[in-house]
Formats: sequence, C-alpha cells, structure tokens
Amino acid sequence: MTTLFEVNTKLTECLHDFGLECHPFKVGWYNERVKSGYQLEHHEDTLCFVVISSPSFFEKGFIPFVRNSTESNNQDYLDQAISSCLKTAIQSISGYDISILHDYEMRPGTRRPKVLVQTAGHVSGAVYFYQKTDVINPPWLTDQPIYGVCLHPSYIGWFALRAVIIFQKVLVPDLVYKPPKDILVDETKKIELLNRYNNSWQDWSFRDIMEPTERYSELQQKYLSTRPSERSHLIELIKRN
Repeated sequence: MTTLFEVNTKLTECLHDFGLECHPFKVGWYNERVKSGYQLEHHEDTLCFVVISSPSFFEKGFIPFVRNSTESNNQDYLDQAISSCLKTAIQSISGYDISILHDYEMRPGTRRPKVLVQTAGHVSGAVYFYQKTDVINPPWLTDQPIYGVCLHPSYIGWFALRAVIIFQKVLVPDLVYKPPKDILVDETKKIELLNRYNNSWQDWSFRDIMEPTERYSELQQKYLSTRPSERSHLIELIKRN
C-alpha cells in the first residue's frame, strides 16, 4: 500500500491548492455497478481516483487560470481550467502510466460517456448517489424516469464531479472499500431531493436539501447560471479584476 499512500498524498496535496479533491477506488468496484457498455477495460484492482471540485475551486483554480490564459479556443474555460489543474497535478507524480477521463467526454461513435462520474464518486465513498431505487415506497410511476443525484457529506450539493484518473499499471488489491455516507436517513428527504433535482434543478434548491459547510460564491453562481455562449462578458470581467 506504500504506492497508494504516496500517490494519494501527492495528488491530494497538489489538487487541494486548486480547490479540488480526489478519492481512490478500484476499477472492479465501478464495473460491478455499471452496464457492460460503460465498464472500464482495466484489471479489477487497477487504482483510480475520482476528482471533485469544491466550492473554492472557482477562486483557487478557475479565476487564476482565466487571468493567466492567453489562449482562445472553442472549449469552455471551465473545462480548460480543470484540464490544466489536473495536468499540473499529474506532472508532480512521475513514473506512472496515467489516463484521465473527463466528465464531458463521450465514447467514439456513441452518446455514451467514457465514465459515469456519479457511480465513480459513489464507489469511492466520496459522495452518495441517490437514485429511485433508494426509496422503499416511491411515489412515482413505475416507468417514470427519475434521474439520480449525488450529495457530498460537507458541501451537500455545492460541488461537481469532474474526472476520473486511472493509474493503468498500479494494482491495489488490498484497498479497503469505504461505503459512502447516506446523509438523508429520512425517506421523505430522499423523495424531496429527487423531486427537486428532476422538477426544478435550475433553481439549485436541491443543493440546499441540507445545510452545507460552503456554497458557491455569488460570482460563481452567476457564471454557472449563464449559458456558455454568453459567458464572454464575465470572462472579461474576471480578467480585468
């Protein structure tokens, strides 16, 4: 477990500077919970980390990236900032065969994500992925689609799952599974959460189903609530200030 400890320590320290978190899991844990079309083609004991952006990422990672950026391309600045922060973190860990799967990446020729980050977050123990199946007596129709949503034990809904880092040749058979914390012990709260997320996700009320330790800043909320195609004036504002 020495390799895991060293990698986890270095990665955690570097990502923390950007307001990012990482949590380890094994490929096998993930593959057990997803359909074959979403499984990762690695040994079941392969070491992975799910990456989470905390509320402070906007100020610690995103704004500095925007102010230092001289490039202009079609990719969203937020995606660019995450990619840049992860690249910096990976460079601090040499000697490993590493691949990164971002939350927005799709498998070639399909509309399937390369990785289901909500499932990855759940099996890592970092967040709890609440789904229709978590409700014993669901109020919805059997065939009614209800999308699941993750909650963090501290940030509640004020975070995002950004990527999965795979250490392709590092096997951790002794890594102990850490179950995620179910912070909504009351079934009515689970129903309320899923209803808020499915019926009115735009008002972000699902993020406050419980009191969080931190929330997104006012500027971050404004940025994320603005369509990507209309964010240029906010980018210019950030660059000037």
